[in-house]
Amino acid sequence: MLASRIAELNEQRDTLQDHPDISKITELREAYREVGRDLLKLLFFVEMNAIGFRKILKKFDKRFGYKFTDYYVKTRANHPYSQLQQVFKHVGLGAVVGAISRNLSDLQERQGSYLSIYDQPALPLQDPVVDSLKSAVDRLTHSTNLLNFLGQHALIMQEELPTAEEHADDQRYHFMSLLLNLANTFLYMINTYIIVPTADDYAMSLGAAATVCGIIIGSMAVAQIFSSVYFSAWSNKSYFRPLVFSSVVLFLGNIMYALAYDLNSISVLLIGRLFCGFGSARAVNRRYISDCVPLKIRMQASAGFVSASALGMACGPALAGLLQTKFKIYKITFNQETLPGWVMSIAWLIYLIWLWISFREPALETEVNYAPQESKAEGNDKLEKGLVQPLLLTAAENQQDIVEDQELDESEEAPEESCRPANSIGSAYRLLTPSVKVQLLIYFMLKYAMEILLSESSVITTYYFSWSTSTVSIFLACLGLTVLPVNIVVGSYVSNMFEDRQILMASEIMVLLGILFSFNVIIPYSVPQYVCSGLIMFVSAEVLEGVNLSLLSRVMSSRLSRGTYNGGLLSTEAGTIARVIADGTITLGGFLGQSKLLNVTLLPSLLICVASIIATCYTYNSLY
Repeated sequence: MLASRIAELNEQRDTLQDHPDISKITELREAYREVGRDLLKLLFFVEMNAIGFRKILKKFDKRFGYKFTDYYVKTRANHPYSQLQQVFKHVGLGAVVGAISRNLSDLQERQGSYLSIYDQPALPLQDPVVDSLKSAVDRLTHSTNLLNFLGQHALIMQEELPTAEEHADDQRYHFMSLLLNLANTFLYMINTYIIVPTADDYAMSLGAAATVCGIIIGSMAVAQIFSSVYFSAWSNKSYFRPLVFSSVVLFLGNIMYALAYDLNSISVLLIGRLFCGFGSARAVNRRYISDCVPLKIRMQASAGFVSASALGMACGPALAGLLQTKFKIYKITFNQETLPGWVMSIAWLIYLIWLWISFREPALETEVNYAPQESKAEGNDKLEKGLVQPLLLTAAENQQDIVEDQELDESEEAPEESCRPANSIGSAYRLLTPSVKVQLLIYFMLKYAMEILLSESSVITTYYFSWSTSTVSIFLACLGLTVLPVNIVVGSYVSNMFEDRQILMASEIMVLLGILFSFNVIIPYSVPQYVCSGLIMFVSAEVLEGVNLSLLSRVMSSRLSRGTYNGGLLSTEAGTIARVIADGTITLGGFLGQSKLLNVTLLPSLLICVASIIATCYTYNSLY
């Protein structure tokens, strides 16, 4: 029916090519938009019925006391004649959307005196109806692209439809403030990894064992566990003050880290690293993107957040490799161990000045009334909430269904409760379904494995291969440089060919193989074995992290998209705790001697990886 209407409109468009009439062109454009709106209604109808279908299966689970949903999906999802698969066949939808988009673009060009049928430059701004259609089709088909993949990697949850708050976001958004948040992320990641190649040398210079590098590196993560919570809560009231506090604390922490050498005090060094951890404002950076960046560019901003983190991760060790010099100024030593602290303190001072001059504090959000209410835009309200379609659910009911479908609690929840953010760790934990808990376990596992690989690299390579600091820096920088290319390949190609859960399982198995190949057994340990196994483990973990957070952003309750105890905070805490335990494992393993350090630290990684694979198998059918 829609195709026939488009065909009729195409005939009218062809007639206008020979006899242009601006008023008729305007009417024809509006007719194409009307077809688009009807298609959008159809897509919403299908989406609402899919939600209803999930609710029906959930009720069967409740009545039977048996996971009937798992059986149903497992036996029908991959069947060639399954109607479940037909829902995701979107070639026809794509053709209709393409026809509407192309014709609207053509009519826009012809509205003036320009009538060429050959040159059709892209419009700087696409018609809102086309944007809405593409968004709806993407949601229905779970299509993905690089920006979506990177954005979900940041776990900054995207609202599925523009809301009345979008205009407010436009008013709160400030490009330079966004840039300052991304710069904060970039500098913090440099600060985290710049000391990794020299931490063991610094520990020995202060009279400690080389394996104390685990405590030196991990102390920053210990502080970050607590800083993430108070920064997330602080960002409810301000963004500027937390960033200023972060910069000052990081400046002081790096000064203390650098002065510890001349003071010959490992206590000062550890306190300096704790200060750096207390200055972690990544929760603020995420909240700014989630709350203040308009929906239309939020995915790009989220991708920028991930890219800034990856670039900082690569630049940190590379910068450490360049600081291979030694001199003194007024009894203050500048060498490869202290220069990272001095360089980063200067960087944070410059950032603080830039922040003070350029940052614009967004207006505080007014308290949101979560009770169901009518939208001011009556046309969009009818289109999106289906007021004129009895078969369509209201937006509030839709939200309630999504939350109910995701949560373990079988009790019905009030619509306003389904929208209210979690206000405590306990309430946030109760919103976690078994599949979400498995995703957090996987995130814990991959962060643990990556931290073991990175933090003990200088100790292991010095013991087995006698690598210099520069060589270790180059190795770590090369690992960091793989992050963005891997995300590009996975986000642009692999994720369009395979299901996320398939990529997830394959990546876990590859991480397991990388860990197994890293063990030092039977044959003498060699550079090719270490480099290849480390590369397999790191790259697989990067793929796993992206897919894991992509799945997590879809299956996590919408109540965790905003507020202090949000999904980003939970994933950050899981990863940070993993890093703390990994760094502690390195230090404890050092008591057994450096000859046993490698195998001792890899064994927990192996066990956790096996446990995560088993957990994934148990929840595989619920990972969509």
